[in-house]
Amino acid sequence: MVETTNPVSEIPEESAWGYLASVDVGRIAVFSDSTPEIYPVNFCLDGESVVFRSAPGSKLEKLVLDSHVAFEADGWTDEGGWSVLVRGTAALIEGADELARLAKAPLRPWVPTVKRNWVRVTPTRITARRFAFGPEPQD
Repeated sequence: MVETTNPVSEIPEESAWGYLASVDVGRIAVFSDSTPEIYPVNFCLDGESVVFRSAPGSKLEKLVLDSHVAFEADGWTDEGGWSVLVRGTAALIEGADELARLAKAPLRPWVPTVKRNWVRVTPTRITARRFAFGPEPQD
C-alpha cells in the first residue's frame, strides 16, 4: 500500500488573518437577482474585517440590495498556495471619525478613479486552505 499525504490542508482561522495581510488584492462576490457577480478589489485589513474602497456603480448598488457577500484572496509560490474565504456582510462606512482613521490606512485606488466610498466586510465565517503543488498522481 502506497502512503499518500493530502495536498490540501486547513489553515486555522487565527492564522488566516496573517495570510490575508500578506496580499492586497482579492475578490468580492455580491448577488444580483440571485446571481453571483465577482469583482477584483484591492483591500486592507482593519482589525478582523476587510476594508475596500469603491466608486459609485453596480458593485455598490448590489451591496445595498443584499449585504451578504463572500470575499476571497489567495497567494502562491512554485511549491504551493493558499486561499482564504471570508463570508459575511458588507456595509458602507459612514462615521466621520472612522473615515478619518481609515484615510490613514495604506489603501489607495488601484486604478486612477475617485473612490470615496469605503466598505467594510464583517465576517460571519472564515475558512482557509493550504495547497501543496506537485504532479498529478497516477491511478
